Amino acid sequence: MSLAVAIQMDPIESINIDADSTFVLALEAEARGHLLYHYGPRNLAFKNGRVHAWARPLKVRRERGSHFSLGAPESLDLAGVDVVLMRQDPPFDMAYITATHLLERIHPQTLVVNDPAAVRNAPEKLFVTQFPSLMPPTLITSDRREIDAFRTEYHDIIVKPLFGNGGAGVFRIRDGDENLGSLLEMFASISNEPLMIQRYVPEVRQGDKRIILIDGEPAGAVLRVPAKGEARANLHVGGTAVKTGITTREREICAAIGPALKAQGLIFVGIDVIGDYITEINVTSPTGLQEINRFDGVKLEAKIWDAIEAKLNRR
Repeated sequence: MSLAVAIQMDPIESINIDADSTFVLALEAEARGHLLYHYGPRNLAFKNGRVHAWARPLKVRRERGSHFSLGAPESLDLAGVDVVLMRQDPPFDMAYITATHLLERIHPQTLVVNDPAAVRNAPEKLFVTQFPSLMPPTLITSDRREIDAFRTEYHDIIVKPLFGNGGAGVFRIRDGDENLGSLLEMFASISNEPLMIQRYVPEVRQGDKRIILIDGEPAGAVLRVPAKGEARANLHVGGTAVKTGITTREREICAAIGPALKAQGLIFVGIDVIGDYITEINVTSPTGLQEINRFDGVKLEAKIWDAIEAKLNRR
């Protein structure tokens, strides 16, 4: 079947075609004969009961320096397309939340991936709290007394913004580190949002594993190993991608969360696992497809499109 697919994403000219997951989703869609449109979240509009986007027809190809072509802009009624891929990067802020509200007006008549209401209700660092037995000891608060007590109990902690992404703003505070007060003041000057505090999991030195789940089922994984002297394993901040498999414990984690993901229409999800613990459930704009594809000789984007097309066929 040929589908009309609108991709809501950041500027396509700035992506890394060797790493970007949205790019391979677009390549696979085009290979299946689907018609693609590109628009940015700021081009989304609600007018007279309809949701429109100022979009441009899109063609993609794996050619460095010439990886896309865009047609003339047109006002696209998103109720008239088959699929919208909501793929802009966080931060998960009010602009992101507003976009989910607007896209909810067209879903499920137009299939939005992932389900916009579920995305709004499942920011990565909060959704995971539905599964406390799978998490490391965790505190979410702005209260300095609670943070001090947590640090006294666990000694070695990670402090990070609740709605950040890509490892930005993640700090490790060890016993005796005198910078916690200044760090909390810095966060408070930027935002009044609570912070997430977690016990440091030393197994991160062996790597932070990204596992991709498609329609609730584990489909592949990549290990991200932090650089020397770095507490963060994110590839954006210098982590190294390493081939890996999925352990028995990790399959138990996936089995525990998979039914909830499937029930909420979260087709493409990336979870982060360190040691025996899940630390985040990424539903906004998960990444990792290309790294897993290269290591395992697979095409996870094809499995994602299989799941999308199957969902459309069941309607």
